[in-house]
Amino acid sequence: MSAAPDIQNLNAAQDAGLGARARIGLIVLQSDQTIEHEVASLLRQDGVALYHARIPNEMEVTCDTLRQMEADLPVAAGLLPTSFEFDAIGYCCTSGATMISEGRVDQILRSAHPQAKTSNPITACKAALRALGLKRIALITPYAPDVTVEMRGNLAEAGFEVNAIGTFNQSDDFKVARISSGSILTAIKEVGARTDCECVFVSCTSLRVLSVLAEAEAQLGKPVLSSNQVTAWHLARLAGIRESVTGAGVLFHTQLRSRDQ
Repeated sequence: MSAAPDIQNLNAAQDAGLGARARIGLIVLQSDQTIEHEVASLLRQDGVALYHARIPNEMEVTCDTLRQMEADLPVAAGLLPTSFEFDAIGYCCTSGATMISEGRVDQILRSAHPQAKTSNPITACKAALRALGLKRIALITPYAPDVTVEMRGNLAEAGFEVNAIGTFNQSDDFKVARISSGSILTAIKEVGARTDCECVFVSCTSLRVLSVLAEAEAQLGKPVLSSNQVTAWHLARLAGIRESVTGAGVLFHTQLRSRDQ
């Protein structure tokens, strides 16, 4: 047997590691193909670190399958290590948070991470609308009508007028992620053109909105919001990141109102 190698002991200084300014956690649907890419492009800033956990979900999007995620949410939240000391954590499903309820989502996330601020796309959408001073909305979803109606009711209960609704009427989450950005841009221009709508909200973290968002705003002359954009914005602002982001819409030049911090 050969002699043990001579191994040199090395000095190791410790620093703050990644995320010295902010550590943000995302709980992402198992079937989601989009949000990690879009949020990373929005929050690619020095000192900001993103960490993801995936939660099981059914590929068929219905009110019942969305509510089923409540059972797995505590486990998914626990996969984000408490030792990372997250500043903010988001459950990244607009329709799921609507069905489970935003309060219950917050409760589950805070049970695992009591020090972290929390968000989800529907809560973030409301915070964004308040920050921009908007009330009258055009809503675009990929969902079946029953899911879309639940989302409209959630926004209406919070005091927002949903005056126009368009849906791609898809229940297969894999197909939702394959809806082209060109189709989304066309839908935004069609549904958002109404004069009784001050802005457009495109719901669903699987939809690829970010690449056409600035163009849509320029053509409509009004703010355009998307699930991934509002979630990234809200989590960043909750974590104390206040920089503007070029090409991410008027929202990313806007700060939170005090009630949403």
